[in-house]
Amino acid sequence: MLGAAERTFSRLFQLVFPDDCRVCDAPLHEVSRIPVCSRCLRDPEPFVAEYFCVSCRTPFLNRSPLDDSGRCTMCRLGLSGYDAVYSYGSYEGTLRKLVHLLKYGGIRPLTKPFGDYMARALPREQRFDLVVPMPLHWRRRWQRGFNQAELLAREIARRWNAPVKKVVRRIRFTPSQAGLSLAQRRVNVRGAFAAKRGIRLDGMRVLLVDDVLTTGASAGACARALKRAGASHVALLTVARADRRVALNYLQDFPTAATASAVGSGNA
Repeated sequence: MLGAAERTFSRLFQLVFPDDCRVCDAPLHEVSRIPVCSRCLRDPEPFVAEYFCVSCRTPFLNRSPLDDSGRCTMCRLGLSGYDAVYSYGSYEGTLRKLVHLLKYGGIRPLTKPFGDYMARALPREQRFDLVVPMPLHWRRRWQRGFNQAELLAREIARRWNAPVKKVVRRIRFTPSQAGLSLAQRRVNVRGAFAAKRGIRLDGMRVLLVDDVLTTGASAGACARALKRAGASHVALLTVARADRRVALNYLQDFPTAATASAVGSGNA
C-alpha cells in the first residue's frame, strides 16, 4: 500500500502531468495545472438568444412572454429577487463538463479561465460596491472541501477592483433541487438565507456570484436576503445557465405524451 506522502505525490503528478484531457480524452502535450486541452478551454461559446428578458436574461423561443419593455412575467411581478443576470454560456456540452470538473472534481485552477468567461459576460461599465459568493451550507462545504462560488467571486473581484465579502450565510440545509418544479424549488429554499448579524448594505450595489443558474430559485432567495440587509441593487453573475429552450424544443418534437407529462410535473 502507498504511504500518505506517496499518495499525495501521485495526486500532484496526475494533476500537473495528466495523460489525457478530462473533457475530450485527447492526449495532453502541455504541462498545466488544468487537465484540459486548450481546444476544450476555447470551445464554450457565449450564450446567445434572439428573445430574452432584459432583466433576468432568460431566453425564450419567441417574444410572447415579454412585455413592451422586454421584461418577463417573473421580473414584472418582482419574483426573481435580483435586478439583473449575466451568464457566459449555456450549461451543456463542454461547459457543463468543465463546471463539473471544478465542482465535483476539485480542479480549482479552472477558476482562472472561468473568471475570463465571466468577465466577458459582465459589461465593463457595471460597477459594484461588493462581490458576494453564493453561500454553501456548512455541511455541504465540509463534504466538498471548498465553495466554488467563493473561488469564482475572488476571480471576478480582482478584475472589477471590488472587495469580496461573505455577508450572507445559509442558515438551513435544503435537499437537492434536482427534479423539483420552480414552485417547489422556491418553497424548498424559502428562509434558507440570511445576512450575517450586524451586516448592513444600505444603498450598495452587490454582485452575487455562483457557478450555474438553473431556475434561479436559490439565487433569488439569496438576493432577497441581501435586499433585506439594505442592498439597492443585486446582480447575479454565473459561468453558465440552464437553457429551458432546449427542453421546450424537445416537447415540440413530442407534443402529446411528453407535453402532458411536463405540464403534470409543473415543468412546462
